[in-house]
Amino acid sequence: MTRLDSYLLCAYNSPVLSLKEIFMPSRTDLANAIRALSMDAVQRANSGHPGAPMGMADIAEVLWNDHMQYNPANPDWVGRDRFVLSNGHGSMLLYSLLHLTGFNLSIDDIKNFRQLHSKTAGHPEYGYADGIETTTGPLGQGIANAVGMAIAERTLGAQFNKPGHNIIDHHTYVFMGDGCLMEGLSHESCAMAGALGLGKLIAFWDDNNISIDGHIDDWMERSVPKRFKSYDWHVVVIDGHDSVAINDAIIEAKSVSDKPSLICCKTIIGFGAPNLAGSHDCHGAPLGNDEVAATRKALGWESAPFEIPADIYAGWDHKQQGATAERVWDDKFVAYKTEFPNEAAEFKRRIAGKMPANFATEMDKFIAKTQEQMPNIASRKASQNTIEVMGALLPELFGGSADLTGSNLTSWSGTVRVNADNANGNYISWGVREFGMAHMMNGMVLYGGFRVYGATFLMFMEFMRNALRMSSLMKIGTIYVYTHDSIGLGEDGPTHQPVEQISTIRMIPGFHSWRGCDAVESAVSWKMAMLRTNAPTALIFSRQNLTPIERTTEQVKNIEKGGYVLRDCKGKADIIFIATGSEVALAVEAAMVMDAKVRVVSMPCTNAYDEQDKDYQESVLTPGVKRLAIEAGVGDGWYKYIGLDGGLVCMTTFGESAPAKDLFKEFGFTVENIIAKAKALLT
Repeated sequence: MTRLDSYLLCAYNSPVLSLKEIFMPSRTDLANAIRALSMDAVQRANSGHPGAPMGMADIAEVLWNDHMQYNPANPDWVGRDRFVLSNGHGSMLLYSLLHLTGFNLSIDDIKNFRQLHSKTAGHPEYGYADGIETTTGPLGQGIANAVGMAIAERTLGAQFNKPGHNIIDHHTYVFMGDGCLMEGLSHESCAMAGALGLGKLIAFWDDNNISIDGHIDDWMERSVPKRFKSYDWHVVVIDGHDSVAINDAIIEAKSVSDKPSLICCKTIIGFGAPNLAGSHDCHGAPLGNDEVAATRKALGWESAPFEIPADIYAGWDHKQQGATAERVWDDKFVAYKTEFPNEAAEFKRRIAGKMPANFATEMDKFIAKTQEQMPNIASRKASQNTIEVMGALLPELFGGSADLTGSNLTSWSGTVRVNADNANGNYISWGVREFGMAHMMNGMVLYGGFRVYGATFLMFMEFMRNALRMSSLMKIGTIYVYTHDSIGLGEDGPTHQPVEQISTIRMIPGFHSWRGCDAVESAVSWKMAMLRTNAPTALIFSRQNLTPIERTTEQVKNIEKGGYVLRDCKGKADIIFIATGSEVALAVEAAMVMDAKVRVVSMPCTNAYDEQDKDYQESVLTPGVKRLAIEAGVGDGWYKYIGLDGGLVCMTTFGESAPAKDLFKEFGFTVENIIAKAKALLT
């Protein structure tokens, strides 16, 4: 039954319906508006992917018109359903939906698809336009983000909902293509979703049998439904162009509360294009002017490019419905606030992303106490001590580890694990799935209400690199905890010893990477990461104990600037030692015995130091003074600070399997070698 049929039937039984309601466009007409806008925008840009939007238009029409809860006038309304387009190359599907339903995305924005500074970038970019929940493009990432959002929805609801007061109660919907399912990331995240029983996660698989190289039979498994059943998902298989079947499948999926749902939608890519539909030729290229004209005729779409008939706009317009839904939620929240005022205030604070008023003050007290006590501990242990303090201050703190909790030391006395049986917790054991963990963390951060950290060994950030990049690209405050930071890891050998990782993390635009030299710098790095909500941070900690270092109150304060003078000499220095992490104590020891005037600079975060004003930077690294960088990692990035005439005590090869003390000696991290390198610079 088409939408027009249903309205006529309703009109027969209920004559109070208006003429507008009686003569609503059919579902097919509404879906064809997506197809028209998508092929027109791609054609105008002479770039893009029209096939997926045209193939998934019928699914989108049913979901967005009859099931999704959202308000175009308030895209950040906390009670909304989340929608993620994991197959982000089909971005015109999302842009068409946002435009048609009434979000702040004009027809001119649609016309500017893929143009410089447009809201409608080639792939959906978080922050570019209202209604885009996450940046998608790298395949598989969107479904992983969506799993994180579903975890956040379930956990936040468990923390705040009360009997008779469900203020958090909504779904996360995902569209994904064959490419998303080919990526191993989908396995990591979807298996986790099944293990957690995320009943409000509903994914739609665009089963069109096509990718860029052609028909996928030679490189795609035949049993995706069985694969997802093995993850403990609820699975339905339907015709993706049958609106009744689509609607029934969504209703069925929403009725399943103990497991996520996959709706396998058999579709035709480029649906409506008489000569290109069903082929890879419409996957990632414009249809061409002749085929666009032929498609218009085949679909019965008579409007000119970028023209949408008034009745089609009226059929899609969701502003009134969205406003009504939000008012209903507002009334629920008022009732909740009346009965639970403290919880309501805390909920609003967390959703707004505001830190507790006493956080910075209490952290400063802890940092000062740590400086006074000067514990001789590994920085991973110092990190755990800091988490213990923060846990009491931040109910929004949510941690986890990729099967290394006992090594990363990321749990604390208040840790409550989230699993299928308990949503009301603050920690997840993610299992051995570093990449999935990172993208699911990003999804939780995007959802809001939590300060999220997750941990593994620094070496294994290689599995996660794309997620780090996406955190920074989206300007979100995901916190990555990395332990076992250098060859100091020891006997596990070069496969587990990071060498180039710290340097390359520092190169990610907008990213902050901290490597503290003792418990004090480690605590400061946590404070700065927590206060930095609009960009990601990596916190890098040691396995081995680190020598505590004396500081003045001013020096402790200057740690926040990323680089500061830790030990100075009288008068102008002959040479400046710059070091991080475990190598700082070594630099101080060498400076104390070297027959020269040496300034020692600790630089736990080069990225933060780079953001300081020039006067401060030059007060730390005096122009014209020779410099020697000391770090148990590759040294290429240090030339920015030492100049071409500076020196390095850094790694130039991979490590070896041996005790840490033997490795530091083998690779030149000794007082004697530092002094020798320094003297060579001064001659």
